[in-house]
Amino acid sequence: MTMHRICLLVLFAFIGFRGYAQDKNFYIFLCFGQSNMEGNAKIEPQDTVDVNSRFQVMEAVDCPDLGRTKGNWYTAVPPLCRCKTGLTPADYFGRELVANLPEKVRVGVINVAIGGCKIELFDKDHYESYVTTVPGWMKNFISQYDGNPYARLVDMAKLAQKDGVIKGILLHQGESNTNDTLWTQKVKVVYDNLMNDLDLKPRKVPLLAGELVNADQDGKCASMNRIIATLPQTIKNAHVISSAGCTDSADNLHFNAAGYRELGKRYAAEMLTLLGYKPN
Repeated sequence: MTMHRICLLVLFAFIGFRGYAQDKNFYIFLCFGQSNMEGNAKIEPQDTVDVNSRFQVMEAVDCPDLGRTKGNWYTAVPPLCRCKTGLTPADYFGRELVANLPEKVRVGVINVAIGGCKIELFDKDHYESYVTTVPGWMKNFISQYDGNPYARLVDMAKLAQKDGVIKGILLHQGESNTNDTLWTQKVKVVYDNLMNDLDLKPRKVPLLAGELVNADQDGKCASMNRIIATLPQTIKNAHVISSAGCTDSADNLHFNAAGYRELGKRYAAEMLTLLGYKPN
């Protein structure tokens, strides 16, 4: 056999291996934002049981106490953001998806979020100047992502793309940008950067943005929901997830555990519809 043929066989074997390694029935979702995506509510016993192994989380930081290592997949038992964060919308988003998708489909989430941050933290070209203005406690959380949460999200997403297909992006952010009329444009910058850095097609990767604690719960930042509602005017494939009726905690800034469960299911219902499935 000639060396040319040997090289071709090796190349075809490598391509075949790559094709086999990437499971097109492994649906991956990127999650980012501030404290309501990070997870503010205490994780309750019901949240840690009966988590289907088809629902996975890629750990974005090292969590030795949880037996988790950055860049690896685990069954999505909370916490899903960092090692000591709380319940998030991503928890019941994933649970609801696997309950409604065919058995052959798995769901994976990657959650990178920082409580209290403005959307500017995820602008890869300007985040450094923003970080100089934040308090020390926030810098400590940011340092867990080597000082650049956006870069960590992209790095983890690139690893995940070897295993599956990115199907959507979940955003919950806005409290720290309340009444910022440029917020939708700032979100578009982050979304466009993700599309470019991960070689994704916007028409195939929707952005689902959740409302903040609603006025019906006396949400302190509920006025921001008027701006969030306009996001589809700026990003064609953006979809707004209502928070109406989702219960909150005493601070009127964060959802409580029941509120996160309901909001997560609403994210899932929208995503299932976009995927062509009818939620039960």
